[in-house]
Amino acid sequence: MTRLRILQVEDDHDILDISKIALEAIGGHEVFQFSDGNEAIAKAEEISPDLILLDVLMPRLSGQETLEQLRSLPKCKQVPVIFMTAKTQEEVVNRLRDIGAAGIVIKPFDPIALSADIANILSSTAV
Repeated sequence: MTRLRILQVEDDHDILDISKIALEAIGGHEVFQFSDGNEAIAKAEEISPDLILLDVLMPRLSGQETLEQLRSLPKCKQVPVIFMTAKTQEEVVNRLRDIGAAGIVIKPFDPIALSADIANILSSTAV
């Protein structure tokens, strides 16, 4: 898999720590992490990500609200988005796909498999 510049927004610091190790040390990616959607939006154009990983439920801006604002930025309009969530109900998954999610990673996730899971999602959505 190609080395990706990943912008991740997640309010749980343990998940940030685990996913950073999984994506950088195991996956070989470059990860830019934020615990708040507003922080990520402020830095997104500077980062110019290849992939956006978003938590669904966050205290200030939800994942959906964060995505809406990221999509207004020229460098983030076409960037694939993968949501990370513990909510697996069909209506939740369908809503995330409807707003543009390339895929969903279910929490808790396997850190060893995270990069491969992301690669599979991205390859299944490639045109």
